[in-house]
Amino acid sequence: MSTATDTERKAPAGERMADWADGRLGIYAMAKTNMRKIFPDHWSFMLGEICLYSFIVIILTGCYLTMFFHPSMNEVVYHGSYVPLQGVRMSEAFKSTLDISFDVRGGLLIRQIHHWAALVFLAGMLVHMMRVFFTGAYRKPREINYLFGWTMLVVGMFTGFTGYSLPDDLLSGTGVRFMEGAILSVPLVGTYLSFFLYGGEFPGDDFVARFYSFHILLLPGILLALVTVHLVYVFYHKHTQFAGPGKTENNVVGTPLLPVYAAKAGGFFFLVFGVIAATAAIASINPIWAIGPYTPDHVSTGAQPDWYMGMPEGLIRAMPGWEINLWGHTLVLGVFIPLVLFPLVLAAIAVYPFIESWATGDKSEHHLLDRPRNAPTRTAFGVAWIVWYLVLLVGGGNDMFAQFFHLSINSITWFVRIGFFVAPVIAFVITKRICLGLQRRDRDKVLHGRETGIIKRLPHGEFIEVHEPLSPGKLHTLTSHHQYEPAELGPKVDENGVERKITRSEKLRVSLSKGMYGEDNQIPKPTVEEFKEIQSGHGHH
Repeated sequence: MSTATDTERKAPAGERMADWADGRLGIYAMAKTNMRKIFPDHWSFMLGEICLYSFIVIILTGCYLTMFFHPSMNEVVYHGSYVPLQGVRMSEAFKSTLDISFDVRGGLLIRQIHHWAALVFLAGMLVHMMRVFFTGAYRKPREINYLFGWTMLVVGMFTGFTGYSLPDDLLSGTGVRFMEGAILSVPLVGTYLSFFLYGGEFPGDDFVARFYSFHILLLPGILLALVTVHLVYVFYHKHTQFAGPGKTENNVVGTPLLPVYAAKAGGFFFLVFGVIAATAAIASINPIWAIGPYTPDHVSTGAQPDWYMGMPEGLIRAMPGWEINLWGHTLVLGVFIPLVLFPLVLAAIAVYPFIESWATGDKSEHHLLDRPRNAPTRTAFGVAWIVWYLVLLVGGGNDMFAQFFHLSINSITWFVRIGFFVAPVIAFVITKRICLGLQRRDRDKVLHGRETGIIKRLPHGEFIEVHEPLSPGKLHTLTSHHQYEPAELGPKVDENGVERKITRSEKLRVSLSKGMYGEDNQIPKPTVEEFKEIQSGHGHH
């Protein structure tokens, strides 16, 4: 009969349990390898954390709301706490939302936290994706992870849409009807898609229950899987970092996951949660009792969706009401063209990393981030897209802008139509010029130093401004970025004098490369020879 050793007898119960688990799961070895992983410090990296923490808040508050919400369109007569709506016929979905707001303890606060967290989640994803875009963080080996983030943004948009449609109020019902009209504009299959989604003629009796299933099961499950895979890839590829002293493509400078980063992340979670809760307690959102239940023969004034659906709404509102008749069928181009354009724009955002990689021919790995000014064409494209989105956001709320600013709704519509084509071009040109100007300033700083504001008179009477040389760390930061050489077509004949066939794709690639990194699209970095000549006293005072 075996007996326990003295060491086993003296070991605390917790330690023995940990040893037992480690012997079967290998937790200690895994933790030893990964818990000291280094994460760099920069404020922009918190954008991804805001997305993660707001998603956690959405899940927690959503679980609470699920216990009290009834996803049914059966009609009932309201006799609840909100007196102005007593005796009004409404769906059980609308009634249960009123009950959550007025009768469930903390229900209204949880509802508003859930809605505000969804807005923060999507805003955080968009801004985080813009940070990734402007800094070139999507380059090899992170192209696939970029696609995961893009998919999260798209899935999150439709998750939010199904969510704010559930109360069956007049505002959300108008939005659902708007979507039904867009679906019906699809040639050949639009009617079938509408009947499939709504279970018959709109509004039908099932769309709340169907949206409810999508909202609490399918779409959150997809989001949870995408978030998990996204974080695994971030952990696997190591975090990107901005250039600086001691930072290379082969290391990460920052703080370890445990205990420093984990403690900071935990505190930041409660900060995000607190800000969302405070906003929900102060600022009312979606007051369905003031809007009323949805009825198909009513349309709410000021019926706008949440901001992330403003782009497709603005596209349809600004589009002229074009229609054509083919073989006895009416094709509503005023709705169908925006419906096609919206996914095309999203697809362009998704494939941009691959287009840039193809244009540059760059196959190397990148772990250092670009400063946006050092990629003027890319930055200009990003700003142009943001301006384009804001113009369409104005179009999506044209009635609200007309009401609050006392403007003609037709004037706003024409502003959106013209701005749709003109504003992105203006934004592109201005942004590119600003980036090139900032590059020139950085070049002058490297060669001549920082302006001190001190004016000095030389013995022969000339006045000059004293420049202070930059520190080695600052010089490294301003000159460490990689500059691509624009592609060339090469000789038109081979070594045997035979004319070489140049394909259209090769011509397109060269054109894109020159458009991104040609002579007028980036300022050359100072060379070592130029720097040494300036520092030796030649070529300046």
